[in-house]
Amino acid sequence: MLSDVMNYFGLKRTLEYVGYFETEEQTHLFKELKPQIRQGRLIAISGVVGCGKTTTLQRLQLELASEKDIIISKSLAVDEDKVNLGTLMAALFCDLATEKDAKPPTQPEQRERKLLALIQKCRKPVVLLVDEAHDLHNSTLIKIKRLIELVRLQGSTLSILLVGHPKLKNDLRRPSLEEIGARTTVFSLEGIRGHQSEFIKWLLGECIHDDYLVSDLVTDEAIAFLAERLTTPLQIEHYLKLAFEEGYKVGTKPITLGVIESVLAHSINDLEPRLIRHGYNAKVLAELLNVRMAEVNSFLHGQLPPGRTQDLRDQMLKMGIPC
Repeated sequence: MLSDVMNYFGLKRTLEYVGYFETEEQTHLFKELKPQIRQGRLIAISGVVGCGKTTTLQRLQLELASEKDIIISKSLAVDEDKVNLGTLMAALFCDLATEKDAKPPTQPEQRERKLLALIQKCRKPVVLLVDEAHDLHNSTLIKIKRLIELVRLQGSTLSILLVGHPKLKNDLRRPSLEEIGARTTVFSLEGIRGHQSEFIKWLLGECIHDDYLVSDLVTDEAIAFLAERLTTPLQIEHYLKLAFEEGYKVGTKPITLGVIESVLAHSINDLEPRLIRHGYNAKVLAELLNVRMAEVNSFLHGQLPPGRTQDLRDQMLKMGIPC
């Protein structure tokens, strides 16, 4: 937001990266996660786009670091499509090895042996955190499971925590991935669902000057409407920002229901954006359904005959894809 907009509404900071809004469900999630990590498990957390997965992962990392009984490693690779076992093992080498030993051997057998020795030296459970894991190839998931087993056979503990869109959870439930899915503890991150109004008031309270009230910025009616229509922190932050900019432009304060309605996209909950939030774009759907991209695009835009539309919906529902 422009500084003029912020000054007009009494905002001392922007709405992004404000902090961690913790719900009872998230507190329970952490309570369940930590014992799993200490046991040496493959763990997956899935949640829709913008629900707070990365923020939750950062908070978990801070808590584990403060407790000091688990060694934390994290994959920082940005190009998720190309992340494989070698990439993840390189992350472990970077975080566990001394500077002299940080470079992994190029020969696979030597690499695995050296990594096992490094994990044994830690004398504590090790967890590797992998964000955006919904793009991992099935073969990589199988190799990750094997790596965890190798470490366990050596008397050490390695957990790998995968975080991604609901597509990750659905992939792990497929019969073709039973070898992995049956050995993976899967958690669903609901984020602020059911707590949208509380989140909006908390967010605004964190961003306004001390001499302002939340009601000075947004009416209760507008907050209730936002809470009804939006489900993730990302959506709320985005549309509040647009509302403040529109309110400044037309000289309205506090933000009313009318201003919110004027900036809220009418197609926000259409089929295509809903699928994308779950990790399913047109390319992914075409591969899963074994159909042409053109047909998927026609399906997404309601241009297929009713019978064919129903066929595709039935296939998607069998795969656990919300449609």
